[in-house]
Amino acid sequence: MAKLVLDLHDIYNKGDRIDRALREVIEEAIAKKIDTVEIIPGKGSGQLKKKVLRFLDQKDVKALYHRIDKDSKNFGRLFVHFRHKRRQ
Repeated sequence: MAKLVLDLHDIYNKGDRIDRALREVIEEAIAKKIDTVEIIPGKGSGQLKKKVLRFLDQKDVKALYHRIDKDSKNFGRLFVHFRHKRRQ
């Protein structure tokens, strides 16, 4: 199963770059029909994870993916799952 990984550690304090990085990784997953994107906001104070979840909760973004899983063993990790329409 192919997956993309977006590690936000390097840009955690640059809000505009975070949104752009999230949008780009989602677009790439759709274009390449990748099933899962792993987003690593890191543990920290939890603010970055909240920002990521708010971004993913926007109506236009929410329409692009199937579901989100929070990693039960690692607080600093989220998985965004996509369901691509398969050709008949």
